[in-house]
Amino acid sequence: MRSISILGATGSVGEQTLDLVRRNREEWKVVALTAHSNVAALAAMAREFDAEVAVIADETRLDELRAALAGSGIEAAGGRAALCEAASRPVDMTVAAIVGCAGLGPVMAAIEQGGTIALANKEALVSAGEVMTEAVKSHGATLLPVDSEHNAIFQCLSGNRIEDVRSITLTASGGPLRLVENLDAVTPEQAIAHPNWDMGAKISVDSATMFNKGLELIEAHHLFPVGLDRIRIVVHPQSVIHSMVEYRDGSTLAQLGPSDMRVPIASCLAWPLRMDTPMAPLDLAAIGELSFFAPDEVRFPATRLAREAAQAGGAAPAILNAANEIAVAAFLERKIAFSRIPLLVERVLSEGQLPDPPRTLEEVLGVDGSARKRANELLELA
Repeated sequence: MRSISILGATGSVGEQTLDLVRRNREEWKVVALTAHSNVAALAAMAREFDAEVAVIADETRLDELRAALAGSGIEAAGGRAALCEAASRPVDMTVAAIVGCAGLGPVMAAIEQGGTIALANKEALVSAGEVMTEAVKSHGATLLPVDSEHNAIFQCLSGNRIEDVRSITLTASGGPLRLVENLDAVTPEQAIAHPNWDMGAKISVDSATMFNKGLELIEAHHLFPVGLDRIRIVVHPQSVIHSMVEYRDGSTLAQLGPSDMRVPIASCLAWPLRMDTPMAPLDLAAIGELSFFAPDEVRFPATRLAREAAQAGGAAPAILNAANEIAVAAFLERKIAFSRIPLLVERVLSEGQLPDPPRTLEEVLGVDGSARKRANELLELA
């Protein structure tokens, strides 16, 4: 039996991870489950899987969680410190699926206990790339990518040398707005209606703006150090090919599969082996065709901004991520137009001299906090 903790258990990745665990109950012992504020779902999951501890990030709801778990023998805790404590408990596998920079502290705590981390929180690696990769090395941890694109690259690299890679291609669906002409009039409902993937609101908006792919470009830069100039993005509306790796002999390996996160999650859970999933076999004849387009960085400048931030390095990626989180939240609350999301991010990035590169978790969080403050100030001025 292997032990597992799931950070962000009530989100889409967390729920799909637990679906796979449910199908293989004899193989897994659930240690910790966490959620932001969904007490009912967290308590139900903790009871079903007999978790050791359930943590609610919103500490004001801790009493509610304790009441929901009364008599179960499951420990209830709340707040940021409790999240990090739960993440630091030694387990065989930690699935890090807290959305946004809020997951950075718990991810670092999981890394420091030296186990295997299945990373579904791209914002943590974007904001604290060097800090996180150094921590992985120093604590002997193993980082496995859950994002479908990075997991595809990971699979295509298996058994091959990174030195032999000529290029890496990240595929993007283009989101629900690729063919929409008037981006100023886009509503939150339109932006989160992804045609292929079942994701949370924030990630769905990121997909619509293409910031999701920009963040993934920075993440790939840290996970697969081939050089930014060798990491490319191509729009592939069918979302069948999840990414590709081209080698110096002219061979290109691609990973294909259904648009379901249980496939890359299963790849991580079973690594270095394979496990069954409920997915139907891929039927290429039924799909009919696969198409590819260059991204439109005029209408969707997010990938350009992300590449520029990665090239600048240091604090720039953390600033980009923080400003984007504030902008997306404002859009979902109908405070700004969809088209203003990248404009706000670019404004925050372009202001003044970048701070020194963060070298500790505290410094990363300091950069993140300052960028959020400035983004909020600009929102108020608008």
